[in-house]
Amino acid sequence: MHKTSLNSQILIGCLIGIAGGWWLSGTESTPLAENTLYGAKLVGTLFLDLLRMVLIPLVFASIIVGVANLRANQKMHQVWITTLSFFTLSMVIAIVIGLGAAHIFKPGDGLQLAMFAEATQNFQARQMPLPEYIAQFLHGLFQNPFKALAQGDILAVVIIALFLGIALVVGGERYRNLRLLIQELQELCLLIVGWIMRLAPLGIAALLLQLVASQNNALLYSLTHFIAVVIGSTLFHGVIILPLLLYIVTRMSPLHFWRGSREALVTAFATSSSAATLPVTLRCVEQHLHVKKDIANFVVPLGATMNMDGTALYEAAAALFVARLAGIELDLAHQLIIFFIAMLGAIGAPGIPSVGLLSMVLVLQSVGLPTEAIAILLPIDRILDTVRTVVNVEGDMVGSLIVQQLAAPKQGIHDTV
Repeated sequence: MHKTSLNSQILIGCLIGIAGGWWLSGTESTPLAENTLYGAKLVGTLFLDLLRMVLIPLVFASIIVGVANLRANQKMHQVWITTLSFFTLSMVIAIVIGLGAAHIFKPGDGLQLAMFAEATQNFQARQMPLPEYIAQFLHGLFQNPFKALAQGDILAVVIIALFLGIALVVGGERYRNLRLLIQELQELCLLIVGWIMRLAPLGIAALLLQLVASQNNALLYSLTHFIAVVIGSTLFHGVIILPLLLYIVTRMSPLHFWRGSREALVTAFATSSSAATLPVTLRCVEQHLHVKKDIANFVVPLGATMNMDGTALYEAAAALFVARLAGIELDLAHQLIIFFIAMLGAIGAPGIPSVGLLSMVLVLQSVGLPTEAIAILLPIDRILDTVRTVVNVEGDMVGSLIVQQLAAPKQGIHDTV
């Protein structure tokens, strides 16, 4: 018997939620309607609480594992320094493009959702003068790690994980068992995420039912506008920025690059998974783009977990979109936090579908935006995920070519077959 895929189940859940919301919005207030909304609120809240439950341990373990993996091939010092520098630069550019596009085209402007009213009030209650905010922000970065983990303080947990990851890099083989233990913790968290995602069709249906019941067609227009902005800015990064960086460093023409990489790009589009595309990506960079095996085997797998340009761009733009829907004006300090978290959220994030949902919750929660917004973002996520995965994989291949040009001659690295 053919089993329906999770994406298909989520799509069915979205359709049921939207249909139920339209039905409720067109009926008078009755006990049945009120009880349906109450039940939907309970189910939707339970789904969000389950995601929040696993968020902190997953982020903690993923960032440590992502940073600790940099210890591999320390003899190729110049190679991994160049790799890390390129990944950082390309991701910074991607986030700036995402934030810039959201500011220029303003998706969600003029539409304020009643569903987010409580989050808006909580955000406004926490507002304070900039000097006081900066002092409190810096103080909150460095906390007792157990307190930060227990209270779910995202920024403090990220800082602790960064320090631990760096310490594991410096400690080398002495802490190998601890590194493996944290890697097992990450895999356990991902297993639990898989269980929770089985409830996603029901949870998303419940959240959408509440949303549509209290809104009108303006939301559909805003979503269409947001999709166009994200796809347009992601393609701008993939079609203009990455090929331009490649040409500046290697003088390789974009057409030559795309001819050599098309197999990997098509696979990335079809699977929405950097990890699933990895074997094809390696074959393309080695056989078609002629990247040396040592370089390809280091840069491409590392990029599949760390270099998520498309994902970081999407999360930055989505955060500003959600802020507009909630009627929240994010100042420069909050946007810098989004910038920081969107970048770090990509470190160690497994290159598989649906994990981006948790990364999005992480970004929203870091600046106090309503996590209920995933009810709006998840139905369109599959469309956007295909495009951003293509750009993620493209960034890995461009990175391997740039690293070979800049670092390989200095290292004297040779092709090993």
